[in-house]
Amino acid sequence: MSRVVVIGAGVGGLAAAARLAALGHEVALHERADTHGGKLGVVEREGFVFDTGPSLLTLPGVLEEVFAATGGPSGLVIEPVDPVCAYTFADGTRLDMPHDPAAVPAALDAALGPGAGAAWQALHERSGRLWELVGEAVLRRPLDLRALLRMSARLRDLRAVAPWRTLAGLGRELLPDPRLRTWFARYATYSGSDFRRTPAVLSVTPYVEQRFGAWYVRGGLRRIADALLERCRSLGVAVHLGSEVQAVTVAGGAVRGVRVGGREVPADVVVCNADAAVLYERLLPAGTARRARRDLRRAPRSLAGFVLLLGLGPADRAGCREPGAAHRVWFPRDYAAEFDAIFGRHPRPVPDPTIYVHAPDDPALRPDEASEGWFVLVNAPVHDPGRGVDWDAPGLRERYADHVLATLAARGTDVRDRVRVREILTPADLERRAGAPGGAIYGTASHGARAALRRPANRSPVPGLYLVGGSAHPGGGLPLVLRSAEITAGLIGPAPGPPEGTRRGSSAGSPPRAAGAPPRPRPSTRPRAPWPSPTR
Repeated sequence: MSRVVVIGAGVGGLAAAARLAALGHEVALHERADTHGGKLGVVEREGFVFDTGPSLLTLPGVLEEVFAATGGPSGLVIEPVDPVCAYTFADGTRLDMPHDPAAVPAALDAALGPGAGAAWQALHERSGRLWELVGEAVLRRPLDLRALLRMSARLRDLRAVAPWRTLAGLGRELLPDPRLRTWFARYATYSGSDFRRTPAVLSVTPYVEQRFGAWYVRGGLRRIADALLERCRSLGVAVHLGSEVQAVTVAGGAVRGVRVGGREVPADVVVCNADAAVLYERLLPAGTARRARRDLRRAPRSLAGFVLLLGLGPADRAGCREPGAAHRVWFPRDYAAEFDAIFGRHPRPVPDPTIYVHAPDDPALRPDEASEGWFVLVNAPVHDPGRGVDWDAPGLRERYADHVLATLAARGTDVRDRVRVREILTPADLERRAGAPGGAIYGTASHGARAALRRPANRSPVPGLYLVGGSAHPGGGLPLVLRSAEITAGLIGPAPGPPEGTRRGSSAGSPPRAAGAPPRPRPSTRPRAPWPSPTR
């Protein structure tokens, strides 16, 4: 049996803890906040319930794999989102993107004119070839320079990956309609990046969304974190909330445990779900992992987000809600200017931002049938009082919130007189709540041909120390974070001790259970974690 400490109860940390417990390890999970979920947060106000993190699930099979590998089905109700999103362009054009990829060409032709569907189809097929190359070889395995070199040595594969090409360049080449190019460019923000600097290989992002569909978890995506926490506890993971890890202890060049509340907690393995910058800059002793620290300092931080949580009253005198797609995007006239404001030499709140709204039609998230809750997001520069934007400056959050709502009204959707609840979350708030430096949602931005190589690996330079989560390989977003947990658990492997077939969890060789059966309880004779439970 080996002792594992997981730092952080975000989705990556919870998934890694569950997988490692199922592999027979004694796992303790420490989370500095009083609740779990990390960036997959929730806010409740006056009967409204708001997800404050991801609002769309792609590759739902990846989520189900975690539960299948750790004892059985998740119990979550996952529903298709159709349309995937309603896009409104600066000229007033409206595009409802269907859930079914077979229906996409006709929808594009109807909204943007003949030929738009054929252009999308050519891009979709090209991106499918890229998915064949990277979906398994890169995104489901540890970062492997040799595998990338082998891929680049095959001329056909090298041409498909085209590391010298950006998303912006690929859009200009394949998408003649400027509105379709704007739609395509938006997918760079799924990795927190500028589409003019993002490698064209990230065109797999819209391909995955179309090929495997867009999905919603009934009750809100926060239910994912709840289900993972329940699975961890059913497997015997010792979960400590409000328990901040102050340091990762190292002796003889290898990890020895963590320090929590002034106590030394020994561990054979430490898995860090905190942001990689936090690990290398704050938690490890000075002089440890110098190259990894240097590489992170050189990498550009991803964009952040400015969020409004709006509880809206009825849309008319009859007391009805306003019908509409669950996901809506309003584009500005100058999309490139948005990224100049965020990533330029003098960062500033975006004057004319893209506005994204998630308005789920879910009775569990609103106080009554006449109301609706909106999650409103605009891209923003990170919180950087010294060299950029100080999101804690007096009055800034209120002024910018008013500006976002006025911009939305100017684009034809004015909800200001319907607001019953208004909560503002800035990049500074995200930094405090989720421990993301500057509120950078994805850690580092995917800028340049070497972006994948600059992202921290799951195995750290310190023996016994591993990384999981959106700031590590393979990247941010729910499916990739869950993949990072799979990769990290695979690197650590089963716990030494009992013969194969006696460990917990289906992935560790235990006999199959009936479909839908609850996870097997932890044997009462198996001791709890042998180290003390630290205080807050």
